[in-house]
Amino acid sequence: MRDYLKDLVEHTHDLGCIDLIKITGDDKTTAIVGVAEDLSVVLEGEFKNPHPDFIGTFGMPNLNKLKILLNLQEYKENAKLKLTKKATGAPDGIEFENAGGDFRNTYRFMAAEIVNDKLKTPKFKGVTWHIEFEPTVAAIQRLRMQAQANAEEPNFQARTENGDLKFFFGDHSTHAGNFVFHSGVNGQLKRAWSWPAVQFMAIMALTGDKTIRISDDGAAKITVDSGVAVYNYILPAQSKWWQKHIYARLLDWQHGDW
Repeated sequence: MRDYLKDLVEHTHDLGCIDLIKITGDDKTTAIVGVAEDLSVVLEGEFKNPHPDFIGTFGMPNLNKLKILLNLQEYKENAKLKLTKKATGAPDGIEFENAGGDFRNTYRFMAAEIVNDKLKTPKFKGVTWHIEFEPTVAAIQRLRMQAQANAEEPNFQARTENGDLKFFFGDHSTHAGNFVFHSGVNGQLKRAWSWPAVQFMAIMALTGDKTIRISDDGAAKITVDSGVAVYNYILPAQSKWWQKHIYARLLDWQHGDW
């Protein structure tokens, strides 16, 4: 269980914008859903092999606390992690106990009815992906350098020029920078959509093999295969009207609070 939990924490909490996820599991699948507080990222994931303890629907709140518990020295070696259940059989939490049995903590899950209310599950309607590729380590490093050089810019634009995918920070009226993120892409982006730099780079920093898909309809999807799970991060394009209009076009969104 420990490996599953650490993988979950890295690929959700460590983004810096998700602190509550919903788990829905049965004997065939264990699905993960999360939404950034500012709606900049929607996460849909699934364990490659379903976890037998994660049966039912429950929330995992306060992921920072879970990360702390997983990294405490007392639980580094030979610790006992036990999933507890309610009288109904629904998952209730995780009990941590060190090897000596004299150091204990409890991490409590969120009940299904509460997490269903707090975390509305958006359903991605689907788009045509015009660009698809696997980013290189060098490209990710160059992105970090450009973002550092243009730290005042919260977003960057993605455009294709002469078969290359280029990222642009700033514009002609400000300090600006651009670079080729991936050469020889198939497909074109005719619209200059903007994407959130911090969230995009946080996903790029995650452990696992990555595939980037970008649609000219205003959506990007980054798939990360960690070996334990496959995580799909959907990023609607950023604009003054993106919350209402792009979300409505891309997602069956039931949030209601614009």
